[in-house]
Amino acid sequence: MNDRTALLSIGQLSQRTGLPVRTIRFWSDSGLLEPVCRSAGGHRLYDAEAPARLELVRTLRELGLGLDVVQRILREQVTLADVARTHADALDVEIRALRLRRAVLRSVAQRGSTIEEMTLMHELARLSAQERQRLVDDFVDRVFEGIAPDAPGAHIAQGMRKLPAELPDDPTTEQVDAWVELAGLISDEDFQQRVRQMALAGAQPDPHPVPYDHQKVVEHAGGALEAGIAPDSPEAAAVLDRIVDPQVPAEERVRIAENVETFTDRRVERYWELMGILNDRPPFPSTVPAYEWFAAALRASASSRPS
Repeated sequence: MNDRTALLSIGQLSQRTGLPVRTIRFWSDSGLLEPVCRSAGGHRLYDAEAPARLELVRTLRELGLGLDVVQRILREQVTLADVARTHADALDVEIRALRLRRAVLRSVAQRGSTIEEMTLMHELARLSAQERQRLVDDFVDRVFEGIAPDAPGAHIAQGMRKLPAELPDDPTTEQVDAWVELAGLISDEDFQQRVRQMALAGAQPDPHPVPYDHQKVVEHAGGALEAGIAPDSPEAAAVLDRIVDPQVPAEERVRIAENVETFTDRRVERYWELMGILNDRPPFPSTVPAYEWFAAALRASASSRPS
């Protein structure tokens, strides 16, 4: 009897493959390795192909395939290529989940979060893309309820909805923090009411054209802010004259200030910053402080001018 025809016991298979006897016996009981016959003493005996079959089973199991799937492959009820493709897709999902957990843990470590904060971050971050989008859609729907799609400013709603289909495969701590902060922001009733106020105001036709240029506000009001010029100081009046016509009367200056204040909010700007982080867009310079200074300067100047 040569090596090709010799029958092997479980002990001999264990020696050849390095697999524990109990593992081989379990796989054999599971139908993954059928014995050729039994010895006079009742022990299972296997043919010379058994070691190679065991190596295949071990490889498939190490790849994470269940015993039922391995059995179907061995019985050729499903191709190895199909199983590999399906399993690779499943591993992609698992890898994304593990990377997300890692990002959450890094964020917790950096922030020094409490157990409650960590739990919240984990629950929010693990939401599916559809669940995250639903949260944002519900917020935008409440804010723009009753506003016609073709009304002035209504198109902003589409931009406010835009979330990435998924968090990145390897999200940064900043992106995890951004999603958690965004979720907290859109659930805040005061924030919802503020954005609603802006949406309603923006949907109304304004008979008065804006009498100033955005770039001038950013340049001159922003520059005054950086220079530490108070909006109610004599120096502020000269800055303001570079933004609006010096002949604009007090009543009009108050109206402009009210308009600026309606559409100026740091939390709303933060909303757009967070959406930018999640959509991997480059950061943009903050303009809200410049507009706050501009509105305050307008009101201060109105008291010294005729109506």
